[in-house]
Amino acid sequence: MIRHRLLACALALILPWSAQANPALQAVIDANLDQIERPSRQTVGPLVDQIAATGPEGLAMLQAWADRSLGLTETGQVLIMDDDTATDAVTGDAVAGADPRMLRPNSGVRGVIEAALAAGALSDPDPARRAAALQSLERGAAPDQLPLLRAALDDPDLVLAARKARLERLLTIQHDPDSAARVAAIEEMAGDVGLDFRAALNPLLVTRAVVAPDTPPGANVARELTPGDAGLSREAALTQLVQQDLLQPPLSGADQRAALAANITDGAVAGVPVDQLSDQAARDRAYQALEAAGAVPPAATETEIQAALDASRFFEVYAEPDPAVTDAAKAAQIRAQVRLGAMTGIDLGLDALSLASIYFLAAIGLAVTFGVMRVINMAHGEFIMMGAYTAYTVQTVIADRTLSLVVALPLAFAVTALAGVVLYRLVIRHLANRPLETLLATFGVSIALQQLAKNIFGTQARPLTAPAWLEGSITVNDVIGISAIRVAIFVLALLFLGLFLFIMKRTRLGLEVRAVTQNPGMAASMGINPDRIAMMTFGLGSGIAGIAGVAIGLFAQVTSEIGQQYIVQSFMTVVVGGVGNIWGTLAGATLIGGLSKVIEFMNPANTLAAQTFMILFIIIFIQFRPRGIIPQRGRAAEA
Repeated sequence: MIRHRLLACALALILPWSAQANPALQAVIDANLDQIERPSRQTVGPLVDQIAATGPEGLAMLQAWADRSLGLTETGQVLIMDDDTATDAVTGDAVAGADPRMLRPNSGVRGVIEAALAAGALSDPDPARRAAALQSLERGAAPDQLPLLRAALDDPDLVLAARKARLERLLTIQHDPDSAARVAAIEEMAGDVGLDFRAALNPLLVTRAVVAPDTPPGANVARELTPGDAGLSREAALTQLVQQDLLQPPLSGADQRAALAANITDGAVAGVPVDQLSDQAARDRAYQALEAAGAVPPAATETEIQAALDASRFFEVYAEPDPAVTDAAKAAQIRAQVRLGAMTGIDLGLDALSLASIYFLAAIGLAVTFGVMRVINMAHGEFIMMGAYTAYTVQTVIADRTLSLVVALPLAFAVTALAGVVLYRLVIRHLANRPLETLLATFGVSIALQQLAKNIFGTQARPLTAPAWLEGSITVNDVIGISAIRVAIFVLALLFLGLFLFIMKRTRLGLEVRAVTQNPGMAASMGINPDRIAMMTFGLGSGIAGIAGVAIGLFAQVTSEIGQQYIVQSFMTVVVGGVGNIWGTLAGATLIGGLSKVIEFMNPANTLAAQTFMILFIIIFIQFRPRGIIPQRGRAAEA
């Protein structure tokens, strides 16, 4: 109603610009004044069409009529009322002191008027009005609006034309009286996985239970059921018979025996000796005799139940009477389900790929550090946290989200790389070849860094807002979709993979890192400083963790514990993939990300169980491949 009133006001605002009477509209009003005053749904259609054909003034009048804001004076003047303001429907002039009688058309007349308005809006020169009218029809179109939609299928806007064509097919499926047209529309959309198409098919395949002595004539039978089978239990069959007055409510054995016991007279029940009541047929005869005498309430005995079952057949009958339509709908639904399953798998794969890219970014720095130095850095998660907080700090200074992100990425790398170098110089280098002490020391550093972050930024989560071009999602259809941020993280992971491979394969640093990894003693004899290489490697791995923190912070709340949420997955990624191998890290991230999504899909209500199953899988996997998917080769692997 509000939408209609706004449209009426908008049209009314147009009228004063003309400041000219609409003689065509005035002529229609003069010729049909009685029908305007007392309209009938059966006869108002041609009048509505005539009014609509007179132009904007006529459309404004129709809108006011539908909104029950149209008034009629004693002199036959038609006014559009807006609160206390009256406007002449023909001229658009304000009318002072008017006291019209308001016209109150019933719902049927209003439906005819609104259909005409919708038809006019579907062909309106303004694309926005066409889109609004189409959206209104998409929310709920009446069967009588199908011809109006077909008349407006041609649209210069290709997007609107496609939407109109789709809606026309959906309405044809639902409302067209021509079965051949409905079948053709179903077959044209067969395999479509849209929610609107599946919703249009569902009513066509609704069934109801029918009990009859034989196949119901003219019925569209879905299947025949046998009582006692999986599709129809014996109890359900009896319920149907009772509901259709084909059988009295069944009588249980205990109730029957109790009723017979209460009616024993002179050693017999209704003429049946008590010593014969051990036989079910004798008990049924006795109860039927008592029932005929009015001594017990009517009920179906086992004999009557079996006779009713033998005399009846049970069917599931489609509500849609045309078998051709239901056959086409069933075939289309099967194709849609097959495509839906495939697209669900694709969507799950995209989710797994995005999660794998996050794990890869979080683990690549750890893989570099462990591969070269054999150091288990428990503070790696805090480097991720530092990168996220660096991005948040930059965003508080630079309002432009895109610019802040551009600045935050290299700054996060620099900050965390410097922190990694400091950690190496102050702690790691002094604990060389002492893995247990290194693990404990870095664990203590991680706790200290978390507390420092809480002291600086507080315990509340800090939002890291993504730029506008990273908001929303990339949607293929109703099933397949992925957030733009996840796509950006995937691209970032690929960029870092390429950058890392370039450094390792094409630069002096990469050559020296590989030399130290393979044989530190021989590298030192060739003039390479293993300590310097280890420091640079630790700084590189820490810097990459900072970049990962920026990426993770874009879709997760930045807290002091953000790194701890990914440290376990990072270690699992490195171990499963193969220690010290970038391709192994990639393979491990892909495996863990994919497996995590599969487990979550199979058990969506219990995330703890999913994590438990993941850990169990990792334990079993390591038993068979202790060196990972792609193990490191050479003498470094034997060290």
